[in-house]
Amino acid sequence: MSQGVRTEPTREAVREARAAIEYCYEQGWTDGLPVVPPAEEFVEEFLAQVDRDPEEVIFAQEHLGRKCTVRLAAANAVMAGCRPEHFPVVLAMLEAVRDLPVSRGLFQSTTGQAVLVVINGPVRQELGFNGTDNVFSPGDRANATVGRALRLVVMNAFGIRPHTFDQSTQGTPAKYSFCIAENEEESPWEPLHVERGFREDESTVTVAWARGTMPVEQRDSKQPEHILLNIADSMSYGGGYFPSPRGHGSIVVMGPEHAQLIAEAGWSKHRVRAFLWEHFGRRAGELRRLAKAGGLDPDLPDEAFVRFAHAPEAITLIVAGARNAGVSTVCPTFVWQTVTRRIPARRM
Repeated sequence: MSQGVRTEPTREAVREARAAIEYCYEQGWTDGLPVVPPAEEFVEEFLAQVDRDPEEVIFAQEHLGRKCTVRLAAANAVMAGCRPEHFPVVLAMLEAVRDLPVSRGLFQSTTGQAVLVVINGPVRQELGFNGTDNVFSPGDRANATVGRALRLVVMNAFGIRPHTFDQSTQGTPAKYSFCIAENEEESPWEPLHVERGFREDESTVTVAWARGTMPVEQRDSKQPEHILLNIADSMSYGGGYFPSPRGHGSIVVMGPEHAQLIAEAGWSKHRVRAFLWEHFGRRAGELRRLAKAGGLDPDLPDEAFVRFAHAPEAITLIVAGARNAGVSTVCPTFVWQTVTRRIPARRM
């Protein structure tokens, strides 16, 4: 029995529910998966969770002449399958995405990136966000539906959908939902939101553009350098390199086992980030062989190392996943800005 279902629905109620879901398909409101019909009473339940004017515009795409109000965000959160108590997180997430310096246009880009959403603080446990086993996988309602709410806003409020405004060449399944929590309990370092100036007892949402996930295996060594060189090598794959004056960035979601091995050897988070930056790149000769030497000084010797990021701060470091195997994940991105916002308390 699904969580939250109090009584067995009648056959007639199930038929009506199916008809309502099909109606949503006919209206073009879905991402390909069924949605919860956004009945007015459901939307009102969500709006009751926050102290906001329902008609307030919280996010706009001016170049498309489209905007998202608080009410429209609530309707899409309903459709995504969120519970009402998720709505303050959804609003904070949307406002964080709005504040990304390059939020305009990248929803439509041929490069097809998604927005990675990271939840920190007490709200993780209060609302059941997963930061441990299978952290990027389906199965946890809070992760799946809050991340999905962003995609439905992009499609329904801004009209950015495949075959029209979304020009992704191939896209990524992360566009369905790409939301994780940090495993603060098993991280040896300060959590992401504390690193960004928030209190440990505050709840936050952090957003960043990412092009998917790339697993990093290293079970054969406990040496920090070996673990980090594998991660840096995965960050530096040739197909992900895009010469840009802004420089690259990368998001590293380190498994707790890797993080603890490195921390037990005396490495701080700052030192880890600096080491990764030192090795995040390729030699000039390799870039020339891959025909990716645009912008390089032609006199630069082949053995010269070309760093992809301008500074260690372009690498975001998070600890998440289960502790029992030497696996981490790299989320490549060529736009390295991130935004963190506090999640306000629900209106009681």
